[in-house]
Amino acid sequence: MHKLGRNEPCWCGSGKKYKNCHLGFDSRLEEYYYQGCLVPPREIIKNQEQIQKIRESAKINIAVLDYVTEHIHAGITTEEIDRWVYDVTTKMGGIPAPLNYEGFPKSVCTSINDVVCHGIPSPDEVLQDGDIINVDVSTILNGYFSDSSRMFCIGDVSPEKRRLVEITKQSLQVGLEQVKPWGFLGDMGQAINDFAKENGYSVVQEIGGHGIGLEFHEEPWVSYVSRKGTEMMMVPGMIFTIEPMINMGSADIFTDADNGWTVYTADGKPSAQWEIQILVTEDGYELISY
Repeated sequence: MHKLGRNEPCWCGSGKKYKNCHLGFDSRLEEYYYQGCLVPPREIIKNQEQIQKIRESAKINIAVLDYVTEHIHAGITTEEIDRWVYDVTTKMGGIPAPLNYEGFPKSVCTSINDVVCHGIPSPDEVLQDGDIINVDVSTILNGYFSDSSRMFCIGDVSPEKRRLVEITKQSLQVGLEQVKPWGFLGDMGQAINDFAKENGYSVVQEIGGHGIGLEFHEEPWVSYVSRKGTEMMMVPGMIFTIEPMINMGSADIFTDADNGWTVYTADGKPSAQWEIQILVTEDGYELISY
């Protein structure tokens, strides 16, 4: 970490002198670093201008998911959902972040029943009565990224599936209760994992949340099978997603060999996921996108 003079401009780009901005913050991080803690790098700590621009991106992301919430129903194709997402995003001045990201061919991920994540919309995939589906929306506005997803129960969904969806949603609040400045990501990860297991479910290990804001995927990688007191420290200015993927059966998964994207449960049982984007603040957190 480059040492700055007290009266030099702060590294965060705020325009303030270092002594009036991140000097105390850096001193505290340094103490934790020498205690052996994993501390966040400077490049993922957002300043107030960046945070506001990420909030503006998130307004579009939320509006898109609100539109999907109002219009989704049995009988539509996932291709139609993709078209909604593209149209609403672009009309509001944004860009769908998934489109052409590392070769992903669509504007949104639509993951039905036993699809854990990264389902690719298709004109041949029609929503049926009894399905559960995750719609994962990500937005770029003026170079700033937002990301969140929601689950939808289509028509007459079985009590077993509906409970999975509800417990997965509740797990977000369980995790949020552990989001505190100068705590550890593992505090949240263990809380979510314990809650899922207590309710008879398993949590996907290989796929997790991520930092986001200036890039689509930044540090840290966020696990939901981690242990309290481990993983990266949560500090003010960090923005990341909380998005546990919770399976009704085994935690084992596999990726579609043909498209290289779509992830399924190994046992064919349903999976659910809700995703939110949060900012760590001086006294807790701020919900950025949901």
